[in-house]
Amino acid sequence: MMGVILFLESLGGGELLVIMLFILIFFGSNKIPDLARGLGKGMREVRDAMQGVQSEINQTIKDTENTVMNPPPNSEPRKKPVVSEEESKPTE
Repeated sequence: MMGVILFLESLGGGELLVIMLFILIFFGSNKIPDLARGLGKGMREVRDAMQGVQSEINQTIKDTENTVMNPPPNSEPRKKPVVSEEESKPTE
């Protein structure tokens, strides 16, 4: 699915070779390791951020489930609000 979105599904060996040659000519052989290192760091930061958000969501879900399944002992059950007869009559 991701390949279709990024149009990478139809890339063949020849196209990749042309892209690599263009990168080599454009950036030079000295800058390519720095670019790869920066790309790796960026991908790692994105992955760590995604895992952090995912773990925070999972922790919130677990906390909510624990609260619903095991309410605190000092909590009182909810009571229905008291409505007087005057308030319950429809107004015309």
